[in-house]
Amino acid sequence: MKERLGIVGTGAIAAGLARVAAEHGEVVVWARSPESHSRAVEAVGEEPAVTTDLDALAGCTLVVEAVVEDRDVKSELLARLAAVVDHDAILGSTTSSLSVAELAQASGRPERFAAVHVFNPVERMQLVELAFPDGATGDTRERVRAWVEDIGKTPVEVPDEPGFVVNRLLFPYLFSAVELAERHNLEPSTVDDCMRLGAGHPMGPLALLDFVGLDVAAAIGEELGVAVPERVRQLIDSGALGRKSGRGFYSYAR
Repeated sequence: MKERLGIVGTGAIAAGLARVAAEHGEVVVWARSPESHSRAVEAVGEEPAVTTDLDALAGCTLVVEAVVEDRDVKSELLARLAAVVDHDAILGSTTSSLSVAELAQASGRPERFAAVHVFNPVERMQLVELAFPDGATGDTRERVRAWVEDIGKTPVEVPDEPGFVVNRLLFPYLFSAVELAERHNLEPSTVDDCMRLGAGHPMGPLALLDFVGLDVAAAIGEELGVAVPERVRQLIDSGALGRKSGRGFYSYAR
């Protein structure tokens, strides 16, 4: 079965997923406002359709929300989506830290729900972590896995635990790098060079935090119960959120 994909959101993950999926099938992207609609049209290109009308997703067989990592925002949106799409449609979330079981219940259709954790940049990252609520049907699991493979990615099923596997292991490491740098007054590039050249990482931990977004990283850390370094909070309070704001641990041309 070829899924007709709906994507809710216009951020980096949503746009990246739209671009990748549009190479393999029909994609409709929902934008919350006229402003985000304009940005989305520019970001996703001409292949996906972009709309501000939630009812335009009614014909989609798989709808994935990729909005802000906030339980209330996602829950409210998933409930709205459940009232729009067909009863056989699957609802998904790109959450990386929230309870899949809770989001599934909020959607009103836990049997047709999945967490679809794609990684940024979507075009380059091969892994998609899949997590299902206990009530998800076999058909739901098979269809989501097949869709992930169809868009050229590798699905790996993970437990419904905050952070799944990657973020559960990654964020304690990232925050420990911040604390090490602060403790010894090290330049960010010193820490990053060590991990790139010594551990073979494609990106050092402080550059990666900038790439993720320091506000997003802090929110994930809080969901995981991992202490967020004071330096990260100071940068957030000063508006230095990483690449997206032009300044974080590093400065970026905008």
